Amino acid sequence: MPINRRSFIKQSITLGAAALGTGSLLSGCSSSITRQDLVQNSAPNPATALLQKEHISILHHASLAPSGHNSQPWIVKIVSPREWIIEIDQHRRLPSVDPQNRESMLSLGAFTENLVLAAGTLGFRTDVTVVAHSAFDREIIKIELHRDTVRSYPLERINQRMTVKHGYLEREIKSQDIKTLAEPFEGHFFYFSNGTPHAECIRDGAIEHFRQQTYREDAQMETIKWFRLSNQAAEKHRDGLTVQGMEIQGIKGWFVSHFVNPEDFLKPAFLEQSVDHTARLAREGGGWLVITSQGNTVADLIDTGRKFERMALIAREYMLAVHPMTQFIEEKDGINQITAHHHADMHPQFILRVGYLNSYPKPVSLRRPVGWFVS
Repeated sequence: MPINRRSFIKQSITLGAAALGTGSLLSGCSSSITRQDLVQNSAPNPATALLQKEHISILHHASLAPSGHNSQPWIVKIVSPREWIIEIDQHRRLPSVDPQNRESMLSLGAFTENLVLAAGTLGFRTDVTVVAHSAFDREIIKIELHRDTVRSYPLERINQRMTVKHGYLEREIKSQDIKTLAEPFEGHFFYFSNGTPHAECIRDGAIEHFRQQTYREDAQMETIKWFRLSNQAAEKHRDGLTVQGMEIQGIKGWFVSHFVNPEDFLKPAFLEQSVDHTARLAREGGGWLVITSQGNTVADLIDTGRKFERMALIAREYMLAVHPMTQFIEEKDGINQITAHHHADMHPQFILRVGYLNSYPKPVSLRRPVGWFVS
């Protein structure tokens, strides 16, 4: 079928963006809105009217937690200024890649950890109670705030935390750095340096299961639902996957944000390039981290999410980046493979590529204002 000049350019640049990621031609071009471009204030609603300025600050910092596709699956119900319920937003679930809400629970755990740390700096002790019996319950965590002594914590760690995918150095991670990252996990943290049989097995599995998910139509349709390619879409939703967030920069980023539609990413040529690009990323860095949990209860998942966030918040200080590549434990074939080769008490929750960076970029992923997620 003939292809016109505009379509050819569009397809070429889109594929180039997928394949090259951070390659920057005309790197000064502004490709899309970032977090710093958007004011966090929003129109008050009856729930925010119950909150003081310090409460808003606590919830803002909590919302800087990571989540799959940057879906931000949290609602905070304000029972009173000192009692809140963290709920899962059913409209922000990812049923194709997270049918059991496992990853949503991990994200709510990270949200909770940020909340507790931020509250401590403002003189609040936080009592955290997991109230859900199932990951499908609406109400997940009860938060109670009590006046207490101020706890020192550098909130800049929360403000600057981000996931970086590109630019990993091919250097083994120092044993002391691994020891520091592993501290919160109490025996549920494993590092496999590149070149070892375990690392090669994890790498090959990550690539293969990314490929399986890439060619699973429902998973791809779910992913593009969260694309915010234009500045208008980014400003409207303040969540999801922006051009900057996907690390598509320079002229490619500018073109994608102005001329590419989310559906273009479903084309077979793009899917193939995406798999190839991910395979290259999987071969970069210093190795792999596997984080497990005691079990698979809601409380186990919330606890593991909190510990993950504790680790992620300090990684930047060691110039370390961690990139979740969890398709291995999202695809049935990967789950079966793990089950076949490990004992029944093995509950992997994170598979992460890890590596040193020469420099850390500024965080760009968008966040909704507090007034958008409290009720």
